[in-house]
Amino acid sequence: MKEKSSESNEGMQLVIFRVGEEEFGVEITKVKEIIRLQEITRVPKAPPFVEGVINLRGRIVPVIDLRKRLGWQAKEPDKKARIIVAENHGHLTGLIVDAVTEVLRVPEKTAEFPSTLSTGVNRRFIRAIGILGERLIIMLDMDHVLNLEEEHQLAASVVS
Repeated sequence: MKEKSSESNEGMQLVIFRVGEEEFGVEITKVKEIIRLQEITRVPKAPPFVEGVINLRGRIVPVIDLRKRLGWQAKEPDKKARIIVAENHGHLTGLIVDAVTEVLRVPEKTAEFPSTLSTGVNRRFIRAIGILGERLIIMLDMDHVLNLEEEHQLAASVVS
């Protein structure tokens, strides 16, 4: 993974990753770690986009297939796939992504909310879209990837 930054310190520093052909970013302050895929334990009654849970050094972390969460067709992960462990409502959540590519600073002046832009991604998941030359970086809003109701549903299915 390579790190790039703008000449100024303004902007958002993002972990950039791919899902399909799209580039996404999540604020680096939300990312706790990036790990290789590992065995995931299925959870009964979990929402369809939840692959299950992993044991991360003694902590149970729910893992979401981001493709399924976005409403896209599922794909068998390959060797580039990773789990991004990020903070969501104060709890850890794993996101299965196709590949993590870089850490990048996106100047705030290039980020805008896509009021009319169609990205194929549910707008509630999008914080903004960063425009860097020809690149569009879809910035995820981690607090909406798994909402509180879904988080409680998942917690109940893990406990019961």
